[in-house]
Amino acid sequence: MQGFFEHQYLTYKKNHIKSLLALAKADDHMHDSEIALLFRIGHKYGLKDWQVQNLLDSVEKFELTVPDNFNDRMNLLYDLLLMVYADGIVEKREIEFCEDVAKRFHMKKEIVPWLLKIFDSGTPPPNDEWVEIKREAHQRFEMI
Repeated sequence: MQGFFEHQYLTYKKNHIKSLLALAKADDHMHDSEIALLFRIGHKYGLKDWQVQNLLDSVEKFELTVPDNFNDRMNLLYDLLLMVYADGIVEKREIEFCEDVAKRFHMKKEIVPWLLKIFDSGTPPPNDEWVEIKREAHQRFEMI
C-alpha cells in the first residue's frame, strides 16, 4: 500500500511530465527525440517506462502544473528548455509557451531568452552551474 507522501510525490513527478507533454504537443507533432527525452526525464524522476507511456498515450489535454517553490519551478523550466531543443528546431510557439510558463511562475518573461542563451543550442549547463543560475534567476527575474 502506498502512503500519502509517496502518492503525493508520484503525483508531483507525473505532473512534471504532463507539463513537458503540454509543450511537446504544442506544435501538434511529437518528435521521436521529444519522446526519448520524456522517458529520460521520467527515469530521472523514478518513473517506470509504463508510467511515462501511459501519459504519452493519454488523450487528455495536459495543462501546466505550477510547482510550489522557486527551485522546482526552475527545474521545470530547465526540462522545458531541454524539450524546446529536443527536436533541433526552436519554434516561436515553444518560446511563447515558455514565456507563458514564466509568467504563471511569477517570473519576468525575459528569463526565457536569458535561459535560451545559457542552454546554447540545447546544451544544458552542468549541475553545479545550474545551482548558481537558479540563484541569479531568483534575483533578476522573480516578480514580487
